[in-house]
Amino acid sequence: MHSSGPAPLILTLTLDADSQAFFDAQRRRYFPAKINYLNAHLTLFHALPGAEYDAIVADLAAAAAAQPGPLPLAVTGVKFMGRGVMYTLDNPALPALHRRLQRQWQPWLTPQDGQGLRPHITVQNKVDPAVARALHEELAAGFQPFEAQGTGLALWAYKGGPWELREQFSFGIQLR
Repeated sequence: MHSSGPAPLILTLTLDADSQAFFDAQRRRYFPAKINYLNAHLTLFHALPGAEYDAIVADLAAAAAAQPGPLPLAVTGVKFMGRGVMYTLDNPALPALHRRLQRQWQPWLTPQDGQGLRPHITVQNKVDPAVARALHEELAAGFQPFEAQGTGLALWAYKGGPWELREQFSFGIQLR
């Protein structure tokens, strides 16, 4: 994308405060500090076109209002990803919401955003594979499944490193 055009947009699922605090603490502890610009996040779309901002916001407001309340998320495991570690999450309604948005936004999607959703939260990345494998073994050994809540959607502008929060949409609340 040209630097003169609108910044690409990222869509994430927002979490309940306790879950967000847990994943943020994990990320602060395990993610390389010099490249950890962000809080923990569950990304739904990685690169939506900033030029379509108004249409995207309208679609997200409608999607969030249609969701009757928080989405219960099962935190199902810890996964080794080669140079990092992520927590896997599951809720059948989340991939369905993702597919609806994919259908609405199909002409704008990158190949990555056109794929199926595998919900996860990365707490370590871009480290030596041996470091990642050791953390995976440590976290997996003590892992007990737990519940989190998806509370809404957050739309961010990608600014190269840190993201800039543009809009938030709480599930079950009509804002517009």
